[in-house]
Amino acid sequence: MSNQQTGQVIRSAAEIYDEFFVPALFAEWAEPVANAAQVAPGQQVLDVACGTGVLTRAVHQRVQPGGTAIGLDINDGMLSVARQKTPAIDFREGNAQDLPFNDAQFDAVVSQFALMFFTDRVKAIQEMMRVLRPGGHLAVAVWDTVNNVEGYAVLSNLMDQLYGQETGDAVRLPFVLGDVAQLRALFAQAGVDKVELLHDVGVMRFPCLRDWLTTEIRGWILADKLTDAQFEEFMAAAEPILAPFVTTDGSVALKAPAHIVTLTK
Repeated sequence: MSNQQTGQVIRSAAEIYDEFFVPALFAEWAEPVANAAQVAPGQQVLDVACGTGVLTRAVHQRVQPGGTAIGLDINDGMLSVARQKTPAIDFREGNAQDLPFNDAQFDAVVSQFALMFFTDRVKAIQEMMRVLRPGGHLAVAVWDTVNNVEGYAVLSNLMDQLYGQETGDAVRLPFVLGDVAQLRALFAQAGVDKVELLHDVGVMRFPCLRDWLTTEIRGWILADKLTDAQFEEFMAAAEPILAPFVTTDGSVALKAPAHIVTLTK
């Protein structure tokens, strides 16, 4: 599978991800996900597919005093950035489909906007349930469908036209678990049929259109595949099509609904 299909990025792109993606897309969801998992002082908590650690850091603060937060990710570039930002947190390399932890080890397991990228989603859910203790809480966040997230249906169609359907599908991939019925069915397939779905709406914020597209295109979709000149050609094609998503002050603010799957084991 390609890096697009697995949501993986190289080290330089991980830095772009942390600088742009985290504050724009992910930071505001850390507290709601921690709330959904009922994270509390003294607990042992695992953040699966932690990226550069925005959710892990929120959990780390909540479990003090006496608790421990562990962030796990398969991508060493992401982990390098996470460790530089917060050396005190235990960040480990590992696969969500084969978690390197004991059964019933954690009081809570959380995962934010990663499940759609796992090659075996059913196995990943089963692994998260395996390491969760009886009575523990699971919270897994996924985006709504691409048509319900402002701007991304238009962006994915533009990528189809410019670079082919595979690239357009990479834009759509984060939103493939947005259908509620299919999401419930996925957890049922993993043997988990008693879940609750919380629905909330966040806002993806970027200072300008260029920052949005630098984040999406150079930070992930076509990471390190476009020269500066090619990116400028892309910007020239994209600006008139994506202009409706630019506010009067030049910034971009996109409504971004998501689901948080929660359960108690």
